[in-house]
Amino acid sequence: MVSDKEIEQAVAVLRAGGLVAFPTETVYGLGADAVNPQAVRKIFEAKGRPATHPVIVHLADAVQLANWAREIPPAAQRLAKKFWPGPLTLILRRTATVSDLVTGGQETVAVRVPSHPVAQQLLARFGGGIAAPSANRHGRVSATTADHVHREFGPAVACVLDGGEAGIGIESSIVDLSGGRAVLLRPGWITAAEIEAVLGASLAAPAGDTPRAPGTLAAHYAPQTPLTVAEGHLAFELAASLTRQGRRVAVLAFSAQRPLLPGLEWAAAPQDAAGYAHALYASLRRLDEAGCDAIIVEKPPQTPVWAAINDRLARAAAGASVPDEP
Repeated sequence: MVSDKEIEQAVAVLRAGGLVAFPTETVYGLGADAVNPQAVRKIFEAKGRPATHPVIVHLADAVQLANWAREIPPAAQRLAKKFWPGPLTLILRRTATVSDLVTGGQETVAVRVPSHPVAQQLLARFGGGIAAPSANRHGRVSATTADHVHREFGPAVACVLDGGEAGIGIESSIVDLSGGRAVLLRPGWITAAEIEAVLGASLAAPAGDTPRAPGTLAAHYAPQTPLTVAEGHLAFELAASLTRQGRRVAVLAFSAQRPLLPGLEWAAAPQDAAGYAHALYASLRRLDEAGCDAIIVEKPPQTPVWAAINDRLARAAAGASVPDEP
């Protein structure tokens, strides 16, 4: 695990306006001092992230919320009490001092309190907010290990705290509380039903006036290899068809039986939602590095507990196309 000396070094980098990659319980984040616009700008430059796409501010505890949000409604207090520290991001109306770089120029700010012990140590020692989107190039597969971060950025991010594999493996649930109703902007491991049980009310669907939120672009979380999601038998029929055309195919399978196809790169996903989420991005990265022409994902179950996983797969497949016949 990360030593006290490494934490102190990371704090020194943050205070000097540098970037630090660190683990959270969801994925690894690429962090900068959230009150230093020059430092936050380095995140966008490193990731190739559009300036209009906001980032999440990570806090050590809910007490710090008042520094970032000018309105903390009772619903936010209930959700924070129930789920923080944990994989829930709240969208609230920002204070005047929050940088436009953090909010994407909006009047709202995204905040959360991560539960990973390394993130907690770092935030407690730093004493302020750390702006941190996922530690990967914009739109690509999120990093769930320190090795993923090193391979993604190389020496461009010199300070990487290695806290092992991210436990959950997919990003936080995002709830907008800046308007009159609670709106689920991004599903995560905390389900809509769990959030509604705390609120005592139904979550609304995003509308045209809801804030832009991290990780909600139509195409996101994508490997460089074109990815397609298909039902079980259709997934394997597509794999067979492409193989007959001389294409190299990678498959992320939910079924246990591997078809006898030449040159097939195969990854068997866990059968439970927690295991699947934990392994998802590492599996996609491995298949992406196999040098194939296409990645085919066998569609997992469509039940509520799988909602966040299916959301990530749909975004990973958006805009991609299976190679045409030669």
